[in-house]
Amino acid sequence: MNVALDPRLGAQHIGFRRKAAAYLSLTKPRVMELLLAVTVPTMFLAQGGIPNLLLVLAVLIGGSMSAGAAGAFNCYIDRDIDRLMRRTKGRPLVTGELSDREAFVFAWTLAIVSTIWLAVFTNLLATLLSVGAIAFYVVIYTLLLKRRTPQNIVWGGAAGGFPVLIGWAAVTDSLTWAPVILFAIIFLWTPPHYWPLSWRYRQDYKDAGVPMLTVVRGRVTVGLQIVLYAWATLAATLLLIPVAQMGVLYSAVALVAGIWFVTESHRLYGRAIRHTDPSPMRLFHGSNAYLSIIFLVIAIDPLLPF
Repeated sequence: MNVALDPRLGAQHIGFRRKAAAYLSLTKPRVMELLLAVTVPTMFLAQGGIPNLLLVLAVLIGGSMSAGAAGAFNCYIDRDIDRLMRRTKGRPLVTGELSDREAFVFAWTLAIVSTIWLAVFTNLLATLLSVGAIAFYVVIYTLLLKRRTPQNIVWGGAAGGFPVLIGWAAVTDSLTWAPVILFAIIFLWTPPHYWPLSWRYRQDYKDAGVPMLTVVRGRVTVGLQIVLYAWATLAATLLLIPVAQMGVLYSAVALVAGIWFVTESHRLYGRAIRHTDPSPMRLFHGSNAYLSIIFLVIAIDPLLPF
């Protein structure tokens, strides 16, 4: 039975499996999966076909460690507010499955090893972008902005856009406008993706003193912001068509899926105006599917003759 440990007693002696699971939890696996899911299609687009599969594997391994390091640092820094939020009370630094020191050492180890790994198996540009991604997420987002501005998640989206830059740089050893637009897609998609989740857990953030937009602004204001960012995301996906010379498949899917995304955002906004239950998790889960579909066709499109 998974019984929570008393964090005041420090990390307890627990079995290997539970300890390993606690370390894995620090890396925020769901976030890591999402970041890797956009990296591989980016590499296909950068190559204009199937990239070197060993390079893809190297980027996946290095990217996993890099994203995991950022997640572990985030858990270490936010351990005080994690204790106040229902959504995060199961994290290992809250339950006592890991000590603060173990988490701190683990985060630094992943950061260093990921940097060495990418330097050996990719190139300098991809390595520097990985270091920049960790620094941006930990210092700019977590330390400086998360607890100070209601636009915190907007800047979190900037951190989430680094993997596409890393994937493109690993293949081409350069950056062009195409990866910049891919970065913009993730940057603009993040607020309408995450604000519905923070809407669902609004009381958690309020109790923890985190000035999430859903805490400091009304439902209508948040709904309008979600709509505006959804439209901007659609525009960015369509801008990729002329810049990266995308084909018929991507063009059609980006348009149809984008219209659905915007429509769902308007639905949430409309329900907020009418003061009915906006069902924010519907848009949260749907936005995951939307981004996955967009990047799936980004990977397939270069393989087609049209």
